[in-house]
Amino acid sequence: MLRVIFACLVVTLGCTSLAKSKQLTVEDYAKLPQISLFSVSPSGKRIAYRNTDDKRDMLWITELASNKVLRGVDISDANPNHIHFVDENRIILTASKNSRLLGYKGRHDVSVAFSYNIKTNKLFQMLRAGEGIFSGQANLGSIVGISPDKGYVYMLAWANPLDNSLLKVSIDKRKWPKVHKKGNGDTIDFFVNSDGDVIAREKYDNRRNLHTLEALQKNHWVKIFQVEAETIRIGFDGVTPDAKSLVLRKQDANTGHWAYHTISLQDGSISKPIFERADRSVEAVLTDINRVVQGVRYSGFKPSYEFFDDTLNQRMAGIDAALPDNAMRIVSHTPDWSTILFYLTGTDSAGEYFRYHNGQLHMLAKARKNITTDKVNPVTITEYQARDGLTIPTLLTTPVAKAAKNLPAIMLPHGGPESYDRLNFDWLAQAFANEGYVVIQPQFRGSSGFGLAHTLKGHGEWGRKMQDDLTDAVDFFATKGVIDPNRVCIVGASYGGYAALAGATFTPDVYQCAVSINGVSDVERMLKTDKRQYGSDHWVVAYWEKLLKDGNFDDDHLEAISPINSVKSINIPVLMLHGEHDTVVHPRQSRNMFDEMEAQHKDVKYIELEGGDHYLSVAKKRIAAMNVISGFVNQHLQ
Repeated sequence: MLRVIFACLVVTLGCTSLAKSKQLTVEDYAKLPQISLFSVSPSGKRIAYRNTDDKRDMLWITELASNKVLRGVDISDANPNHIHFVDENRIILTASKNSRLLGYKGRHDVSVAFSYNIKTNKLFQMLRAGEGIFSGQANLGSIVGISPDKGYVYMLAWANPLDNSLLKVSIDKRKWPKVHKKGNGDTIDFFVNSDGDVIAREKYDNRRNLHTLEALQKNHWVKIFQVEAETIRIGFDGVTPDAKSLVLRKQDANTGHWAYHTISLQDGSISKPIFERADRSVEAVLTDINRVVQGVRYSGFKPSYEFFDDTLNQRMAGIDAALPDNAMRIVSHTPDWSTILFYLTGTDSAGEYFRYHNGQLHMLAKARKNITTDKVNPVTITEYQARDGLTIPTLLTTPVAKAAKNLPAIMLPHGGPESYDRLNFDWLAQAFANEGYVVIQPQFRGSSGFGLAHTLKGHGEWGRKMQDDLTDAVDFFATKGVIDPNRVCIVGASYGGYAALAGATFTPDVYQCAVSINGVSDVERMLKTDKRQYGSDHWVVAYWEKLLKDGNFDDDHLEAISPINSVKSINIPVLMLHGEHDTVVHPRQSRNMFDEMEAQHKDVKYIELEGGDHYLSVAKKRIAAMNVISGFVNQHLQ
């Protein structure tokens, strides 16, 4: 029987009491998690984690048996998003940072990889632009595999402006890389086996819209798969344990859900679905650093897993049964899966890390030590019917200390838009609920995670039916008596920021205020920017054109769905915030909207976050933004 032990193993992290805490502010919710990015060593005896506070950002390595801290290193300049043990003494951190590229205009989100040696306490960036590779590239953190002797990683990068190649990069010292296998301008990925041999490469020809997989057979590239497609809709996401096949992701023609197959590297034959469910899509594979696939994670508000190994399937079923009201995400594991680290959130958790070992679950640490159980606002999974009958899955966050009756509300559409919200600790939703608001998060048409049909219904519906879905949510919860329809503000980031501006322009009578964070105001200009950046024949441009203009629309369709062209309709206060260094949605989208609104004497406020990025990933920027947003919303709804 599985035992759950609620006691912190890592005493240095300081687990908080379950007693009631003091009243929290929006700043407490907006802070980055103090503890994150747990990883376990191959033996299961050591763990590494990120510890972030107001002063510094640290990587700590701890011995589990003794609770002894072995090392700590300041990673404030790295901003890692993943930690991986190479062995007991070496760690790889992958990260992203916003920076300039020497000789190139503007700023770019650059992916990087660092190597850290616990014994020597040395940290260095493994691949650097201009050092043995082309200087004008932002992808410096794409790891394909690791050499058998664990002395090198294989990384995908442009060896020169024409060849996207596989490089052999040292883990132990900073030196120029060597080309392991040469690619070309169409190469987008390589695959290696456990011996470090290249076994396949993936290509996409933007000019001819050809997506190709080639296998390396007797030192010759042999085409085993090819399809003509304007956008990449099939994924090659890993290698089978015997390295004779790749794992291929594609959508089922009947259910519309993503399923996983294998494709033989010998003859290109594709198997029947291996991982498939009628009610959910496969959204990710579980792999090691060599991308050997062990299992998959299914989409949905709560993640679920399936493995090749039935023992692991039974183990996960037991863990799910032990903690039925929680959503658990696997974050790390030993090679033999005897030790698994989980990140757990639920109806009363602000995020906790657990270790499974020997049939027991041990709590490692709380992600947010200052947010106790009584300060986590409950999240409910619900749904409603849109005006055309489409079912819209929805998350509803309600204030913990108030009855959900006739309360002011925040409409919080997600970004993407081909994304979806999860049953997780959403810091923005929780901050608003702490202020007394009901937070509505509809998975409007166009959202992913609920089948292909639901996603495709959003094509061509920006500012139209996708916006109607949000209006219908307000009407539904108002009719149910949960919210006061005369006290609703729409708040969103990225696509959600577009939806907020669309709410202010296209349905101004539904909301009392609108907040756009890094949002799009001019869809036509956004598409032109992408064409300049990628080229008009690039698959990214084809993707956006399909998403935005699917169907027979007039030539002025993009103009009609752009909020900047309907400013005269706005009759509510609007707040816009934008990161100065946003490389996903250019700040001019908000700057131009502000200028147009100000010229027409609308009630508008614009704040540009100095040094801010698209994701509000910098703690000080996020806290500053949340304080402004909270004050604005309270002014107009309370």
